[in-house]
Amino acid sequence: MGSKYFQVGQGVWGMRLYFVNIYMIANRRGNGKGWVLVDTGVKGSANKIIDMAESLFGLGTKPTAIVLTHGHSDHSGSLKELLRYWDVPVYVHPLEVPYLTGRSSYPPADATAGGGLMTLISWMWRTSPINVSRNLREIDPYDGIPELPEWKVIHTPGHTPGHISLFFPLNTTLIAGDAFTTTRTESAVYTLSYMKKLSGPPKYLTTDWYAAARSVRKLASLQPRIVATGHGPVMRGRELLTALSFLANRFEELAVPKDGRYVGHSAVADENGVRYIPPSNGDPKLTAGVAFAASVAAFLLVRRFW
Repeated sequence: MGSKYFQVGQGVWGMRLYFVNIYMIANRRGNGKGWVLVDTGVKGSANKIIDMAESLFGLGTKPTAIVLTHGHSDHSGSLKELLRYWDVPVYVHPLEVPYLTGRSSYPPADATAGGGLMTLISWMWRTSPINVSRNLREIDPYDGIPELPEWKVIHTPGHTPGHISLFFPLNTTLIAGDAFTTTRTESAVYTLSYMKKLSGPPKYLTTDWYAAARSVRKLASLQPRIVATGHGPVMRGRELLTALSFLANRFEELAVPKDGRYVGHSAVADENGVRYIPPSNGDPKLTAGVAFAASVAAFLLVRRFW
């Protein structure tokens, strides 16, 4: 599968790495020489990210900082490898720190929520923490990110406790992470073929649906004209505004799964990590059997696309 980069908007580029996106933002200040990496994709993506950076900004370039929308393994998978090349600060929301300092695992994925092949194999995603303490910097909620002075940092919890989105008011560009997506992440067909469908956050790894609803409505109120998300293609203009307004107004109906471990009972977390995880509501034997069958199907599907 190719990994050619694409332009999101003025000074913003993205690249699809398998089923997840990363982004690079050129800082208009400082003679236009600085740039910031947003998210790092799945493990093993470092060389592709470095190649993209050098194609855009020149040989030997490195970002002034790395920003994580959140620390899930498909967004932080190549972080440790990249830090061996680029010794730069890594900015995260304070509530995301425990998962990037080795203190706490994320709550487990819910393979019963939302249906679809990607949901059924979600138990395979790593939820254990990594430790990048030496490079980690907490985002100041008032000052934002010094290396991105023109971008607003918006706390958008729900998918994870410290999830953030980035907003550029000048041309209303939004990098939404997984606060919502522009494909159906539960579906392997949608996810691997990059089919466009504005949707809520991934159902199998969203652990606080009340917060997720508030976050989507907060982002919809910004009326962005360009949106780049963690999964799916860029959306723009009237198509985006109509779909995002529809999702915000009917979030509980459109985005929240009818059943699931975190439906009605959210996981609870604080600055030290996860404090409470609701009990699983699935039969472990049945879930394991379905997951095994789904894994075989996923292997065959992945061989076709990758």
